[in-house]
Amino acid sequence: MKQHKLLITTLTSLILIGCGSTDTEGFGYDQIALGEQLFHDTILSQNKTMSCATCHVIDAAMIDPRETSNTLGASLGDDGFSIADRNAPTAAYASFAPAFHYNSDEGLFMGGQFLDGRAATLSEQAKGPFLNPVEMNMPDAASVIVRVKENSSYVSAFKSLYGENIFDDTDKAYEALAQTIAKFEKSSTFSPFDSKYDRAQKGQDTLTEAEKRGLDLFNGKANCHACHPSEGEKALFTDFSYDNLGVPVNHALREANGKGSDFIDNGLYDNPLVKEVTLQGAFKVSTLRNIAVTGPNMHNGVFKDLKTVIHFYNTRDVAGAINPETGEVWEKGEVEVNKNIAELGNLGLSEEEENDLLAFLHTLTDAQYEHLDP
Repeated sequence: MKQHKLLITTLTSLILIGCGSTDTEGFGYDQIALGEQLFHDTILSQNKTMSCATCHVIDAAMIDPRETSNTLGASLGDDGFSIADRNAPTAAYASFAPAFHYNSDEGLFMGGQFLDGRAATLSEQAKGPFLNPVEMNMPDAASVIVRVKENSSYVSAFKSLYGENIFDDTDKAYEALAQTIAKFEKSSTFSPFDSKYDRAQKGQDTLTEAEKRGLDLFNGKANCHACHPSEGEKALFTDFSYDNLGVPVNHALREANGKGSDFIDNGLYDNPLVKEVTLQGAFKVSTLRNIAVTGPNMHNGVFKDLKTVIHFYNTRDVAGAINPETGEVWEKGEVEVNKNIAELGNLGLSEEEENDLLAFLHTLTDAQYEHLDP
């Protein structure tokens, strides 16, 4: 699989265009080029086996396509055996999330990065995986910067973009590293807005009858638009809020990572800025863009098939309804007490309507990933 790496020599020549200035906003392409290189560089992990791109492969719709992620629902760490408890979400379109905040008008926490919003911004998010013991596993920020400084081209680039003294202060250098990666993640590579749905909105393509019915259901009977609004020329299909969907435990993943049967992932409630117990079990409402090619699904990767997710939304609270992936009735949610029962659980959709809704969701796949769409 391609890694989209730029040659170091090309990177250096691009960076040198802006030598002498410390105005990083004036170095759009140069900073993006450096960010792309850092995004793909495994030298920034403890064992030099893992990069940002390991869990967010550009050619795989910005997710982790490794077998462990597909089968268990989460990503292996740099050490080759540690595994997280949450599914690595797509990095596509992540840059559009507002900073984490409490919206007093809506009475909701909104925005931020990670599934619990614990990183307020994209650059704050970029700092996290380097130091996470089940991800890149570096001991501290200083150790990450030491690795950066081992590459003379990086040193030249950082000094060109951020000033000759950038490495005199580790915190500032680490912030610059994060900002640079975030700059790349804000590029059009991550948000092309060129799916069939986008093309149809511009009159460049036509939805099938099933896709049109699915769109009507999405904005109507299925009530998907309540959290995944479709309005606007470049709809993001998320309102950036948090919700407890009553998702069951991923038992296979818990067995693999050793969290134990007593562990509860409280999602948003574990964010240090959140105190309300009614937010236990709430996770970020993710974008639906590329949803047909970014499985496994839900915050813990418990559902492998997108059709299963639709059936879960439709029948979660219907007595005797069956999880098609297990052949058994739906298991209760990990945090059952606060789950959303007003907007999902018993939507009354027929199987044909579920299929139409699925057909519409496939239209949200970016053109570059349509070959991945089954």
